[in-house]
Amino acid sequence: MSLEKSFTDKIPYGELGLVALESSRLIGGKVNDYIVNWRTKRDSRHSNTIAFAGYKKDSYLVNCKCPRFGSGEAKGIITESVRGMDLYLLVDVCNYSLTYSVRGFENHMSPDDHYQDLKRIIAAVGGKARRITVIMPFLYESRQHKRNGRESLDCALALQELAEMGVENIITFDAHDPRVQNAIPLKSFETVSPIYQFIKTLLKNVNNLSLNSENMMIISPDEGAMSRAVYFANILNIDIGMFYKRRDYSKIVNGRNPIVAHEFLGADVEGKDVIIIDDMVSSGESALDVAKELKRRKANRIFLAATFGLFTNGFEKFDKAYEDGIIYRILTTNLVYQSDELLSKEYYISVDMSKYIALLIDTLNHDSSINDLLNPTDRINKILKKYNQR
Repeated sequence: MSLEKSFTDKIPYGELGLVALESSRLIGGKVNDYIVNWRTKRDSRHSNTIAFAGYKKDSYLVNCKCPRFGSGEAKGIITESVRGMDLYLLVDVCNYSLTYSVRGFENHMSPDDHYQDLKRIIAAVGGKARRITVIMPFLYESRQHKRNGRESLDCALALQELAEMGVENIITFDAHDPRVQNAIPLKSFETVSPIYQFIKTLLKNVNNLSLNSENMMIISPDEGAMSRAVYFANILNIDIGMFYKRRDYSKIVNGRNPIVAHEFLGADVEGKDVIIIDDMVSSGESALDVAKELKRRKANRIFLAATFGLFTNGFEKFDKAYEDGIIYRILTTNLVYQSDELLSKEYYISVDMSKYIALLIDTLNHDSSINDLLNPTDRINKILKKYNQR
């Protein structure tokens, strides 16, 4: 790991502690395994000093839980000392698989429930930690980031609340609008893009892939995803196209104005593989409409790559799109809950982010810059050369 060389001789900010809430236990365990393995093999000239006490451990996971009373109320419990620790709290607010009982009725945990559990664990720390960093891949209420009329600003309020509770750093992935960090201008807020992991996973899992302007295009499904698509296209030196949504503003369906049509701006896609890049797949209607339009324009293989695979309306439409040859592969990360049904789909490719999160934590714990991790241009160029794409 060449990235280690820049920070491994630096004194840790504090003894490392990973607090993986129940929603993130799976990815938290993978992150822990990476760090345990790296630090077991790592030798430092300072490793025997008091500053490195507790540096090498069998596990960095801190035991925590949020039991509930019969009324549905809950409390956060940490069952071991965290005094002086550099704590990293992992939470997946989209994990709908977890349930709890209220008066005999089974409730699935909502993003609100997960966010409240996060606050409970922070409260249980009781100010004893040296530093608290929250890693929240899907930023809570990130789609409610601005006002259109008399509306609440839920994401900004949540960020301010976490800052007031003593959280020093917040790390998220592909925030719906990064400008929401203006709500906490004096705190560290990082929104990370998994572009490198997408490229690496594509090259590993897809045969006959040619990442050049003659054979591939990057497609933004709407104007909101344009900056993400532009970065992806520029780093691969390929063309870009964009759809924009024409909406009917006289109606509101399921809390939003319905889409009338998707209009395309860009070069000819005939015979080319295309990657539709977005921050999330929710119901999937918009992405599938875009894919159908691209197929109508005689595109070749269509890949849908999104950081978060929510699939809120199930998989029926995606199954049919795959059977009809509209979608070739769908890639989403393991930053949010993945059901067994999703993982079993022939067209689905999971993008593992656990090693990247482990690198972020390991680097920050050494109080070092994560700039190289946030700007993966060099790593992308290396992986492209490795697969003869340069």
